[in-house]
Amino acid sequence: MPRMTPDPIALAVLENRFRAIVEEMGEAMLRTTYSQILNSSRDFSIALCDSACRLVAQADHIPVHVGAMPFAARAVADAFPDPREGDIFLLNDPYHGGSHLPDLTIVVPVMEGATLRFWSVVRAHQTDIGGATHGGYNPGATEIWQEGLRIPPIRLGEGRTPRPDLLHMLVTNTRLPREVRGDMLAMVGAAHLGERRLLALLDKQGGETLAAGVDAILDHAEAHARRILGGWADGVFEGSAFLDDDGHGAEDILIHARVTKQGERLTVDLSGSAPQVVGFVNSSYPNMWSAVAMAFAYLLDPEVAKNAGAFRPLTVIAKEGTIVWARPGAPVTLCTSHCSNEIVEAVVKALAQSCPERAMGGWGRRFRVAIQGRDRRRDRAFVWHLFHARPGGGGSARGDGWSTAGEWHSAGGLKFGSVEMAETRFPLFFRHHEFRPGSAGDGTHRGGYGGALELVVESDGPCRANTAGDGVRHGAAGMLGGEDGAPHHYVLKRADGSERVLKTKEVGITIAPGDTLHVQAGGGGGWGPPSGRDVDARARDIVSMGE
Repeated sequence: MPRMTPDPIALAVLENRFRAIVEEMGEAMLRTTYSQILNSSRDFSIALCDSACRLVAQADHIPVHVGAMPFAARAVADAFPDPREGDIFLLNDPYHGGSHLPDLTIVVPVMEGATLRFWSVVRAHQTDIGGATHGGYNPGATEIWQEGLRIPPIRLGEGRTPRPDLLHMLVTNTRLPREVRGDMLAMVGAAHLGERRLLALLDKQGGETLAAGVDAILDHAEAHARRILGGWADGVFEGSAFLDDDGHGAEDILIHARVTKQGERLTVDLSGSAPQVVGFVNSSYPNMWSAVAMAFAYLLDPEVAKNAGAFRPLTVIAKEGTIVWARPGAPVTLCTSHCSNEIVEAVVKALAQSCPERAMGGWGRRFRVAIQGRDRRRDRAFVWHLFHARPGGGGSARGDGWSTAGEWHSAGGLKFGSVEMAETRFPLFFRHHEFRPGSAGDGTHRGGYGGALELVVESDGPCRANTAGDGVRHGAAGMLGGEDGAPHHYVLKRADGSERVLKTKEVGITIAPGDTLHVQAGGGGGWGPPSGRDVDARARDIVSMGE
């Protein structure tokens, strides 16, 4: 018997109910996680998938996570074809449904009796995941086994309770077991919150009614996306972006997108990208697919529901063994930042020729520093991840880019949090934190400014640091005649007056108490030729930033 399609009002109510569930799950995560990277910087995402592992709803968190999360649900479904009520599944392996090792994913089945109806999915970046160096990123890695603990899909618990022995084994393989344990339990709690809300909905409306509603919601998003896509110019368009390097000698690494737009269909072919490299800027397949989906989503209207239906017009082609789809065993930990940002940039560059009014200048690139040491105030080890002094977003046809908004892959979802809170929780002193003059790419609408930071380390004895990022050679791309944003420039100034410029991919950097990190973050790319900039806007730039 064919399913009944809900009426439009009931459908709108149901879609917003799904949205409310994922938002509530996100709020639960924010309030119960232990680590700075989650409860301050919000590096986590929430999704609901149906029994076919189709993305039904997501919250506004980290875009690069969400497009890849259905792959995690599918990996669990394939590994455990007969889930039971109360099961808890966990994975992180990039070659078994994950994106990169620091992102743990909890997947909980939502059952109506013996019938699987939904998956409640929580993905969160851990402050440490083991491996050869602290903080989850190892710029020295040449194979994935040097990057951290690999977890293919496993049953973490039953009866809605994680197994203590498995949990203990997992957190023992990290440098901060208290934080990782607390964060994992927060993830389980948020996933179970989603399960409870969906069970209440199933009890009220029934599984078949909800399944029909999901089909209609996805169909509606598909139709909405196709209407927009149909208004873009047909043709074959090409765009390229470059990574600075892989940390092992490869430089100016090409990401190339050949995009075919025909009617209401869009095909993105990344086969012309560079071969995979030695270092950790290679991408897993789920991350690559998610990056392309991000680029497409950014060019749609904000009102389009970003679910599996919206991405039906999109076909992605890639070649295994290239930088965008590495063969199993290759290191990939940086991929959620780089090369995902470059994939987005290449796709948007190509489609700027098809829908120029929707394209935007490049967003700044990620340049992360992780510092490990001891806090003498608490006599406790710490790992701190730099999220402050964010890069700028790109300009667009509607106006200037957002200053310190972040990178393509997070689109403002990552936060740097309170300076005062960071100083309270860690042995740090923020001497200076403001916008960086001259960092924005010029254009009819300029890019956003990057941040400028002076950070004094006040640890108990020397700290060790590593860096993981890109963008000291290639700034965020200008679009349609706009200029590129300024690249990053990070300097470590010693207490004795000496200085050293930091590379984007280093391990084993010593930071002594009293040393200062000087961060000059890149700005966003401009949109349109600078000659078209409004005279009053140019005057405001001079007044506000001295340009």
